[in-house]
Amino acid sequence: MDDEERDQIRREADAAFGKREPQGPEVFEMEPNSSVKHVIGVVSGKGGVGKSLVTGILATELARAGRRVGILDADITGPSIPKMFGLSGEHAFAQDNLLLPATSITGIEIMSTNLVLENETDPVLWRGPMLSGVLRQFWGQTNWGQLDYLLVDMPPGTGDVALTVFQSLPIEGVVIVTSPQDLVQVIVSKAVNMASMMDVPVIGLVENMSYLACPHCGERIEPYGPSHLDEIARQFDLDVLGRLPIDPAIAKACDEGTVDTALPEGLLPKAIELVENTAAFDEAKGV
Repeated sequence: MDDEERDQIRREADAAFGKREPQGPEVFEMEPNSSVKHVIGVVSGKGGVGKSLVTGILATELARAGRRVGILDADITGPSIPKMFGLSGEHAFAQDNLLLPATSITGIEIMSTNLVLENETDPVLWRGPMLSGVLRQFWGQTNWGQLDYLLVDMPPGTGDVALTVFQSLPIEGVVIVTSPQDLVQVIVSKAVNMASMMDVPVIGLVENMSYLACPHCGERIEPYGPSHLDEIARQFDLDVLGRLPIDPAIAKACDEGTVDTALPEGLLPKAIELVENTAAFDEAKGV
């Protein structure tokens, strides 16, 4: 069999199995009646470190400062944002061929897979192309209205959905969420390197579950061992945006769906400051 015959067999096999030439990244267009001034991602290299909690805190504090805020829950297969904001069991509706976000009691607009499933406990058994299609709908076929900030609660890790968000949405910067463990250094490295490869600035690091305050004497207890946040921040030349404690009040607000009404005020002030500074810098550049 000569080379020409082999090439012909490959072409026929590619056609039979639907193989196509790889396509470049596609930028999703927002529907014309919506306007979002700034898009900020919240990411983590692994699950279970509190990424959605940090998203909820940022959204709540920005809303308390008078900003118009939305959350695009891009954690398609493991969404938790609706429950945190008291929208468990609620559904997003459609009007004029556009999805309408659900709205929390304080006016934060939210779009999530849990708002479009018949039952929020149904598993999301979708492959990559369908997941990307959902992101396209949540961004470009949703009537977000006029927002100052849209926070994107990214899926954990550096997989297909995270890549689609970075490539297809106008992310201005990301906040990386970590926990105080040695292995986090490797996990953070993955998130930082992915952001760098996508040319997206890292605003800084937030450490969750950093410590526990003794209820009797107030002494700080470090149940996961000493924090490595400062050395990780120095390694990557990043800002430390704050450390969140293990706090029953925070856990209760998440469980009861009262994140935007019951969370203590003033959480992560440096994160809020730098998120707003990132947005102001982009406005000054005309972005």
